[in-house]
Amino acid sequence: MSIMEHVGVRPVTAVAWTSNTGTCPKDFTLISITEDGSAANFTRSFAMRSGYYLCYSKSTSSGMVVSDIVLLSDKDSIRPGYCYIQEHLEAKASVTKKKRLCVRVVPVGSVDTAVLDIKVTTKSKMMLQQYTCLGDINGYVMWCKKGPFASPLPQAKPRSVSLDLRGLSLDQLQPPFPLRPSNPPPPLPPPVRLSQRRHSLSSKDTVDKPADGSLQTITALDGVPFSLHPKFESSANGMAPHLNAQLNNIRIKSLQDIENEYSYTFAVEESAAKRTRTLVATAQ
Repeated sequence: MSIMEHVGVRPVTAVAWTSNTGTCPKDFTLISITEDGSAANFTRSFAMRSGYYLCYSKSTSSGMVVSDIVLLSDKDSIRPGYCYIQEHLEAKASVTKKKRLCVRVVPVGSVDTAVLDIKVTTKSKMMLQQYTCLGDINGYVMWCKKGPFASPLPQAKPRSVSLDLRGLSLDQLQPPFPLRPSNPPPPLPPPVRLSQRRHSLSSKDTVDKPADGSLQTITALDGVPFSLHPKFESSANGMAPHLNAQLNNIRIKSLQDIENEYSYTFAVEESAAKRTRTLVATAQ
């Protein structure tokens, strides 16, 4: 197999012993038949009723891969970085093992090559191409294939979607709800009553107003009600009744009323200006 063909193969992430399919862990593949068609029960030489099968997993949830696998005798010491494979057996099952299977498990991003497949054959002269022979155990021969592998992509965990998010789905077409602002604009203040001065403006003044509708004769005091300070009101209440009557008879005069009552033609100033111009011309 070429390197390009190896890249698309997932690596082996765990290896274990199991008694049958009932004790085989989830996401593990049980090797029940050898490559030459025999039952792959490693307890046949012990005359035991309980099974003893090899299984392996390629699940990427652990983030680890099996970079190497070796078969050691009971007299050999385990190598640094290696560990015995796990056993998922029935409660009463006990197997005497003269050889032990060890694996080296490393993080998926720390190596470029790993164990890609495991096969079992009977003890014969059968050879598996592109596989490495690990040795024999209980009348069986174990094989493994190594090579480069494709790094598994991280799997997203399923997340519960709330009812509010489900309501945002485009598949469910529902009429839109009316908009309800959480902070409505403040209500407009009541219109200010026009003062007597503005109310008495003549039509001549309104004709000359600008195009935007604003009035040039409006001052900052327009619309401000007139009232006495509370301390003066208390003093006025203590005065004689005729003084209170005089205060009550005070009439607020408009601009037009003042101009009509105090009409001034500036005739004196004009005559004085003419005399001044005449004296200056004679002196020259």
